[in-house]
Amino acid sequence: MLVDRFGREIKSNKPILETIAVQTIRDRYSSYPSQGLTPQRLARIFKEADQGDIVRQAELFEEMEEKDTHLGGCLQTRRLAVAGLEWEIIPASSSSEDVKIADAAKEMVEYIENWEDAILDLLDAVGKGFSILEIMYEIAEGMVWVKELKWIHQKKWTFNSPDVLLEYPRLLTDESPVWGEDVPKDKFIFHKSKARSGATSRGGLLRPCAYMYLFKNYDIKDWLIFNELFSVPMRIGKYKTGASPSEIETLKQAVFNLAVDAAAVISDSTIIELLEARSTSTNADTFLKFAEFCDKAITKSVLGHTGAAEGTPGRLGSEDQARQIRQDLLESDAKSLQKTIKFQLLAPWVKFNYGPDKGVPQFKFHFEAPEDIEKTAKVYGILVKDVNFQGIPEEHIYERFGIPKPKAGEKTVIPSLKNQGVEAQSHKMEIGDSILDSIKTQKYIDNLTDEAVKQVKIDFSVLQSIVDEAESYDDLKARLADIYHGIDLKKFNEVLSAALVIADLRGRSFE
Repeated sequence: MLVDRFGREIKSNKPILETIAVQTIRDRYSSYPSQGLTPQRLARIFKEADQGDIVRQAELFEEMEEKDTHLGGCLQTRRLAVAGLEWEIIPASSSSEDVKIADAAKEMVEYIENWEDAILDLLDAVGKGFSILEIMYEIAEGMVWVKELKWIHQKKWTFNSPDVLLEYPRLLTDESPVWGEDVPKDKFIFHKSKARSGATSRGGLLRPCAYMYLFKNYDIKDWLIFNELFSVPMRIGKYKTGASPSEIETLKQAVFNLAVDAAAVISDSTIIELLEARSTSTNADTFLKFAEFCDKAITKSVLGHTGAAEGTPGRLGSEDQARQIRQDLLESDAKSLQKTIKFQLLAPWVKFNYGPDKGVPQFKFHFEAPEDIEKTAKVYGILVKDVNFQGIPEEHIYERFGIPKPKAGEKTVIPSLKNQGVEAQSHKMEIGDSILDSIKTQKYIDNLTDEAVKQVKIDFSVLQSIVDEAESYDDLKARLADIYHGIDLKKFNEVLSAALVIADLRGRSFE
């Protein structure tokens, strides 16, 4: 017997085509819990969520993203880092059937009208702990297709029950507005982002950011009051004794109008003085520094480091940090999401079209950090040029650097010494010096040979003629013995040995 995650028996393999989470008129309205928010009210909202009632927490999280531009920007950066990744669908195995299912699954995903938006909606779980999308099926050409994925607001769900805190939420409906109702299997995608262990309602990143959001709001409110008091001169209107009520009222209106219009019409019997406010920069910096402290705390919580939102020009590594979130956070978000897509979107679709016992293809994000190609090329150059390593096949080089292998007769790029600048000139000089040294060495050896010949008084012209006329090796030995019968062989051997030693040592000095 097949059962769903709630232990219920699965009796039908047909998808539900109707909409389950129907929007009502009440969904338009919110209680706006951020208005007049205090630490005591925030604690009460969190206590309600801890007990399973997450309505006010969901509404607060929505307001936090809208009102705090820095917080909203950090969450959007983290979501877009995953949504912008390339993806592919990998067959469950190399069998022809699994390959066919994977190709059809890719076609189905591309068929979804709001696929890119749905990825962002699922990643809404990063801030709020979880995100739920309803799968809108349709049947065409004898197959089940996914037409759309509709995001359902978190406030329409509850983890509350009469007995225990639920692991999976229930949908709040008109029939069950408190405890909610269980939803059908394979009709919703429930994606959970687990920033910390514990209840799902406490797993979102907006939960720890809520206190920084609250303290920052207090700071900005005080900052606005400070600017209003000290950035605009105080107006004092003076009226003479015996002034009529109408004159006093006119003066009062003039003083208040100066705050906005900076112009007023009064009688000559009234006097208005402008008192310049004095304040120190230290007072103003206190508000700014505290707001920056809250922003940095939020950035660290969401993106992993402050450099991704607040790069410092000229600082080592600042530009790289400003372009990305931490790699481990990116990989964690991508791995979690691709697992949800496989088991809650692709698996039901495979079951509806091919049966419950077929292999489910894998959904894969390409979240690997980009490789430093230049550094890799230098390593290969050192292995080949300096170490004389000869075990790298050409096919590997083409695959490693993504270079297409040239076809037979196809022109290829040839390095030119003109474009190699100083390095090319230095290479030429090294070659020229090596040739000159070789020439000098050969001349030295030739002179040494001539000097040895003079010592033993050998006539090479006569020797050459004897070699040419000899009919055999024995004939050559006999002719040489007759001509050089009186040669001093001992001296000849001594001179020849000395010459060979000197030539060998001289040759080694040029290596």
